Amino acid sequence: MRAHIHVTLKPEVLDPQGDAVTRSLKQLGHGAVKSVRIGKFIDVDLGQIDRNTAESNVQDFCKKLLANPVMEDFRFELVES
Repeated sequence: MRAHIHVTLKPEVLDPQGDAVTRSLKQLGHGAVKSVRIGKFIDVDLGQIDRNTAESNVQDFCKKLLANPVMEDFRFELVES
Protein backbone atom coordinates (compact mmCIF):
# COMPACT_ATOMS: atom_id res chain seq x y z
CA MET A 1 0.00 0.00 0.00
CA ARG A 2 1.22 3.49 -0.87
CA ALA A 3 -0.02 6.88 0.22
CA HIS A 4 0.10 9.78 -2.22
CA ILE A 5 -0.05 12.90 -0.03
CA HIS A 6 -0.58 16.45 -1.29
CA VAL A 7 0.19 19.31 1.11
CA THR A 8 -0.89 22.80 0.02
CA LEU A 9 -1.01 26.22 1.59
CA LYS A 10 -4.42 27.29 2.83
CA PRO A 11 -6.06 29.78 0.43
CA GLU A 12 -5.69 32.68 2.86
CA VAL A 13 -1.92 32.15 3.31
CA LEU A 14 0.35 34.24 1.07
CA ASP A 15 2.60 32.24 -1.26
CA PRO A 16 5.69 34.31 -2.17
CA GLN A 17 7.27 31.35 -3.98
CA GLY A 18 4.14 30.88 -6.08
CA ASP A 19 4.08 34.62 -6.82
CA ALA A 20 7.71 34.49 -8.01
CA VAL A 21 6.93 31.54 -10.30
CA THR A 22 3.86 33.36 -11.66
CA ARG A 23 5.96 36.43 -12.52
CA SER A 24 8.67 34.28 -14.12
CA LEU A 25 6.19 32.37 -16.27
CA LYS A 26 4.70 35.64 -17.49
CA GLN A 27 8.20 36.91 -18.33
CA LEU A 28 8.74 33.74 -20.34
CA GLY A 29 5.73 34.62 -22.47
CA HIS A 30 3.02 32.65 -20.68
CA GLY A 31 0.73 35.59 -20.05
CA ALA A 32 -2.37 33.42 -19.67
CA VAL A 33 -1.08 32.13 -16.31
CA LYS A 34 -3.11 33.89 -13.59
CA SER A 35 -1.49 32.44 -10.46
CA VAL A 36 0.63 29.61 -9.11
CA ARG A 37 0.47 27.99 -5.68
CA ILE A 38 3.41 25.87 -4.56
CA GLY A 39 2.88 22.72 -2.46
CA LYS A 40 4.44 19.37 -1.66
CA PHE A 41 3.83 15.86 -2.94
CA ILE A 42 4.89 13.02 -0.64
CA ASP A 43 4.86 9.33 -1.65
CA VAL A 44 4.94 6.93 1.32
CA ASP A 45 5.36 3.16 0.98
CA LEU A 46 3.32 1.74 3.86
CA GLY A 47 4.21 -1.91 3.26
CA GLN A 48 1.66 -4.65 3.86
CA ILE A 49 -1.08 -2.92 5.84
CA ASP A 50 -4.87 -2.95 5.77
CA ARG A 51 -6.69 0.07 4.37
CA ASN A 52 -8.24 1.24 7.68
CA THR A 53 -4.90 1.18 9.49
CA ALA A 54 -3.20 2.87 6.54
CA GLU A 55 -5.77 5.67 6.51
CA SER A 56 -5.42 6.22 10.25
CA ASN A 57 -1.62 6.19 10.07
CA VAL A 58 -1.46 8.65 7.17
CA GLN A 59 -3.85 11.03 8.94
CA ASP A 60 -1.51 10.88 11.96
CA PHE A 61 1.64 11.42 9.79
CA CYS A 62 0.11 14.48 8.19
CA LYS A 63 -1.29 16.08 11.34
CA LYS A 64 1.87 15.56 13.41
CA LEU A 65 4.72 15.93 10.90
CA LEU A 66 4.04 16.42 7.21
CA ALA A 67 1.65 19.41 7.28
CA ASN A 68 1.50 22.51 9.43
CA PRO A 69 -2.22 22.67 10.32
CA VAL A 70 -2.07 26.43 10.89
CA MET A 71 -0.90 27.17 7.33
CA GLU A 72 -1.45 24.04 5.26
CA ASP A 73 -4.16 21.63 4.18
CA PHE A 74 -3.53 18.06 3.12
CA ARG A 75 -5.28 15.36 1.19
CA PHE A 76 -4.17 11.86 0.32
CA GLU A 77 -5.11 8.78 -1.60
CA LEU A 78 -4.21 5.20 -0.83
CA VAL A 79 -3.01 3.11 -3.74
CA GLU A 80 -2.41 -0.62 -3.86
CA SER A 81 1.25 -1.19 -4.73
